[in-house]
Amino acid sequence: MPRPRIYRRTHKPRFSLNLNPDISRGLISIFLFIVGGVSALAFFHLAGVAGEFIDSLLAISFGQVRYVFPIILILVGILTLKDLRYEYRPTHWLGSLLFFLSFNALVHLQTPVLEMKDTALQGYGGGLVGLALAWPLATYVGYWGGLVILIGLVLASVIFLFNTSLARIVGLHRQFFFVLGWFGRQVIAFFALFKRPARVKFKINGEYEEQNEEEAEDETQPDPEDEKRIFKQRVIAKQEENEVISAEKEKTEEKMEVTRPKPVIRDLPPLNLLYISKSKPTSGDIKSNAEVIRDTLFNFGMEVEMGEVRVGPTVTQYSLKPAKGIKLNRITALSNDLALALAAHPIRIEAPIPGKSLVGIEVPNQKVAMVTLRELLESQEYKASDNPMKIALGKDVAGKVWFGDLPKMPHLLIAGATGSGKTVCINTILLSLLYQNTAETLRLIMVDPKRVELTMYNGIPHLLTPVITDAAKTVNALKWTIGEMDRRFTLLSESGNRDINSYNRTADEPLPHIIFAIDELADLMAMAASDVEAGIIRIAQMARAVGIHLLVATQRPSVEVITGLMKANIPARIAFSVASLIDSRTILDCPGAEKLLGRGDMLFLTAELTKPKRLQGAFVSEEEMKRVIDHLKGDEPPVYDDSIVSKNAEVKFGSTVNMFGGPGDDVDPLFEDAKKIVLDSGKASASLLQRFLKLGYARAARLLDQLEEAGIVGPADGAKPREVFGEYFSAESELPEPIEKPEPDKELPAEEQTMDAGGTVFDEETK
Repeated sequence: MPRPRIYRRTHKPRFSLNLNPDISRGLISIFLFIVGGVSALAFFHLAGVAGEFIDSLLAISFGQVRYVFPIILILVGILTLKDLRYEYRPTHWLGSLLFFLSFNALVHLQTPVLEMKDTALQGYGGGLVGLALAWPLATYVGYWGGLVILIGLVLASVIFLFNTSLARIVGLHRQFFFVLGWFGRQVIAFFALFKRPARVKFKINGEYEEQNEEEAEDETQPDPEDEKRIFKQRVIAKQEENEVISAEKEKTEEKMEVTRPKPVIRDLPPLNLLYISKSKPTSGDIKSNAEVIRDTLFNFGMEVEMGEVRVGPTVTQYSLKPAKGIKLNRITALSNDLALALAAHPIRIEAPIPGKSLVGIEVPNQKVAMVTLRELLESQEYKASDNPMKIALGKDVAGKVWFGDLPKMPHLLIAGATGSGKTVCINTILLSLLYQNTAETLRLIMVDPKRVELTMYNGIPHLLTPVITDAAKTVNALKWTIGEMDRRFTLLSESGNRDINSYNRTADEPLPHIIFAIDELADLMAMAASDVEAGIIRIAQMARAVGIHLLVATQRPSVEVITGLMKANIPARIAFSVASLIDSRTILDCPGAEKLLGRGDMLFLTAELTKPKRLQGAFVSEEEMKRVIDHLKGDEPPVYDDSIVSKNAEVKFGSTVNMFGGPGDDVDPLFEDAKKIVLDSGKASASLLQRFLKLGYARAARLLDQLEEAGIVGPADGAKPREVFGEYFSAESELPEPIEKPEPDKELPAEEQTMDAGGTVFDEETK
């Protein structure tokens, strides 16, 4: 079949300034300032002949409303110069036009019908624009009917302009009266300073006492009888206050005797402890890059239509719509060619963009904008949500802020190369939770094998125990967490509730959420792999309903560290920049993380997202962390629970099957016998267990797998025998006496007879 001929498009050279977006905004603002300033000067006859023409034109067009025209131009120029991120829509322009026209008509409606034309020609009222709308209304529906219609149009224009609802507009009067009431109270309080204290009824507290002392120094002194009465009121109120304090103290002491110590409760930290970043991204020449993308794809025989361009903190996404008949894999295969044409690396292609029939090409910005935690905490999305367990993540390619719902996740796995931003992400998540929760609603258990990342949190009241840096204490903390999980399930079962939120609504003592944060999982897996894995899997499987959440990070995204069971029970994951495609698939089960830029550039995946979402993580400096932590520490020492890490301090590592309360239901009853046989003989094979325990091959092989999971024997290595790690368990129990071999003529039970079709018993080498 002959190959279709491709006609190359020839572009005519055209003039283009290729100005930077900041320069373009500056020029537009200057133009608006000039027009607005000249229009304002024209009203005072200070702009010469051109000013006279502008004044007469605006007067006959808009009448007395023309005085608002320069103010609007200057205001738009200021907004353009400040580069406010506002998503303009056609409804916004419709609302602006409708508001301007209805306001002109409303002003001109105040003129009698017979005088409307002359008033407009003289430059008064609403001008010719107001006449065109007000005269038909006044003629056919009258003054009051026209007034109602125009007020309705003004309200409709406000709805279009601000994208709000009518109920919210009607409810604004409450805020107006609230502000007016506050202003009135300030005025009343100001004049009250000059009143005599004898005329005031006193309520004894620190504020009024200080005011009375200041007023006592005034030249006008109160009467002696009034002074005695005030002193008597003070004494009585002080006695009542002391009685209330002593009664509360006795109740608190009685409660402390029957319950364990409560954490120290302090106020939530203010936002001024965090920094604001004013940096902005620089994406380069957007139009030129779009032309390069279109021409490059056209040179390879693909016709595309360029769509919208979204500038994010780290990358700029160019969206395009391919022509019919073009396969997406042809576009994704050209990522290196596009990177060469754009002189940018790496380039990530999202095909298709979720929810759109478009393909997104993400090109790194020339200058990256820093996203700070304060930006996220000051956003409208954060203020509109009442969920105290939402975690701050960052901004996407469109500049939209992203938060995660930790109870819905309910656990989070973070992985990436060294220096890609994992620890900063953990600190951002922890600080966002500390900004919303006191120690009554949130408790933390932190594990930091590196001893330098999370240890600065020591001393905050949210910690159940000091930051753990030892593997043995980590295993004990996992044991305690599992015990706490079982205790909470018992409480929920007895109270008839399904989750922690429904339980806390009716309980006398609400249960706090517990976050178990591990900064480096690979180090723990190297020292106590099976113990740590068993504890994490047990918590990940069951702890969602009782408010216990895992936050696990690792810089080694391999299958030895991030096992299949972990991935199955922790669906929410964050992948930072990794070295290879295999590492990306290990974390996310899909490619993409190998093309990230580092320094907080990440892919976020949850069970609710069909594809990973690219975000720029928020940055928190060490100085910001110290300021927030110092605010939380206060002067009083924190209350720790020593039983979390001291219980069962001597823990044997390496046994998954007998971890956390003895053998599980899936452990073979002959596991201990098989372990003794292997340690006694120094060899491990399925045929050995078959001969000594009189088993079939299937059960013997299953026992051998359990011994491998427990760390007693090594993995199979081809024809070589398995390695036996007997020295780790030599002190646990004495080696047994050799077991007598079964008689050859003794018939085995039917369920234990496992042979192949030819009647041959398998051994480990022939497996």
